[in-house]
Amino acid sequence: MPVYEYRGLTVAGKEVSGMIDADTAKGARLKLRSTGVFPTDLNEGGSAGAKGLFAFKDRSESISLKEQALLTRQLGTLVTAGLPLVDALSALIDQIEKTNIKGVMADIRERVREGSALSQALECHPESFSPLYIHMVSAGEASGALDEVLARLADFQDGQIRLKNRITTVLMYPVFMFAVGASVLFGLVTFVVPKITAVFTEMEQALPLPTIILLTVSEGLADYWMWILVGCALAVLMLRRFLQTETGRERYDAFLLRLPVLGTVVQMVAVSRFTQTLSTMLSSGVPLMQALGVVSRVVDNRVLQHAIDEARQNIREGESLAAPLKRSGLIPPLATHMIAVGEKSGELESMLIRVSQVYDSEVETSVNQLTALLEPIMIVVMGVVVLFIVLAILLPIFEMSSMAR
Repeated sequence: MPVYEYRGLTVAGKEVSGMIDADTAKGARLKLRSTGVFPTDLNEGGSAGAKGLFAFKDRSESISLKEQALLTRQLGTLVTAGLPLVDALSALIDQIEKTNIKGVMADIRERVREGSALSQALECHPESFSPLYIHMVSAGEASGALDEVLARLADFQDGQIRLKNRITTVLMYPVFMFAVGASVLFGLVTFVVPKITAVFTEMEQALPLPTIILLTVSEGLADYWMWILVGCALAVLMLRRFLQTETGRERYDAFLLRLPVLGTVVQMVAVSRFTQTLSTMLSSGVPLMQALGVVSRVVDNRVLQHAIDEARQNIREGESLAAPLKRSGLIPPLATHMIAVGEKSGELESMLIRVSQVYDSEVETSVNQLTALLEPIMIVVMGVVVLFIVLAILLPIFEMSSMAR
């Protein structure tokens, strides 16, 4: 399918640019107008398939989760205070500094002013608002409790941000250690070792195996380091392209779940996100079947997505939620038992929140344990590599000394 590069104006008068795929130029213009963009310049830029390997998503219009949580909480506060929705959006826009966010929110306000529901206006900006967000806002509008739903959404987003920040903070130190250690070893082997071992290449006697290995690696890195970097970059791009396919993503997600310690962490993060998201949607008035359909797209693991879709089908046939989740083997027994209790007692939403809280705590504990395990492993590995380099340098010197005697 052809890809078109465009420049245009939004309803708010903001200049935007980007790429869009369509069968014809006319189709591209219609597609842009349906999203509230009026094209001023449109040029065909090639095919989607040709650009797929090196294509990176244009995020100029997107709103980060942190920014979205702040906007949602502020909008909820203004609506709770009794302001009409258009006035609340206007007040919100006045205090926004980033032009891309201001443009998105201005377009949403204009659509609401013209008679669209807030959820319908949000649907025109899928790069900024997820299906979960849009469905919850729609449920809030239908139930007349938009302010409560917005507050609940903001709490949910803040919880996701806290979980992500905890994991990032804990893993930052070992990642930093690995990066520094790898850089030092690369510099040592590429630039320092060749100068020290230059004398060995002039010797006519046989060199020890560790020295031969070190010289071979050192010469290879010194002579071909640029090609090695290019090869690594191409490998990363090919892997990225493979992971964009459904098969590649499924295999990657299944591989992650099978890893000894990290797999448990990935599973618990997925379970926590699943239960918290489902609870938030049910509490906002979204029906269970519709909520599961949205949640399966929000959970960032294809294997768990299939399990949720299968559970949804089984529920349609009359089963409970807990039974198919238990059969999948992907949801821990404690979680499925608590979900079953929640279904029987009619307190499914509150029980799902408890499950999420349990696994949030477990995630933090497991990540701390993983970090405590990684640190000594990295120290031992780097120590072994340094010891090998030292031995490879000293062994020929010892042999030369013994021959001199």
